[in-house]
Amino acid sequence: MAPSKPLLHLLSASLLVVAVVLPSAFATDVSYCDKKATYDVSVSGVEISPNPIARGKDATFSISATTGEEISGGKLVIDVSYFGWHIHSETHDLCSETSCPVSVGDFLVAHSQVLPGFTPPGPYSLQMRMYNGSNKELTCIAFGFDIGFITDVADM
Repeated sequence: MAPSKPLLHLLSASLLVVAVVLPSAFATDVSYCDKKATYDVSVSGVEISPNPIARGKDATFSISATTGEEISGGKLVIDVSYFGWHIHSETHDLCSETSCPVSVGDFLVAHSQVLPGFTPPGPYSLQMRMYNGSNKELTCIAFGFDIGFITDVADM
């Protein structure tokens, strides 16, 4: 027995909604710090998992990027703001967040971190600067993320 036309239309519409809405639920809008600059590393996207971030649980930031030159080492400098107020800075060795040397072409920078259970929920903004081993800025990006309102009582 073949499905009815209304059922086929409903299934088609549902698949279209999933195909359009679901990817945007996991993608994060990224902007360059200096829109006029030409950075040596271009960033094509950021994925945050889970999104929104759960307090007291692992959060992973995966940054897809491309470089035209090999990168043998460097650092990432991360600044976090909450409602426009700078609240946190940290520096990471680039090679601890991706495989070094970074070859010409596409690469992924991934950072995982557990945010304490007492972290205030709401919208945050993050700025990440990437430097090579000679301290030359390779890129600077900014994006927003949310920390969820729900947390386990045991995590507090």
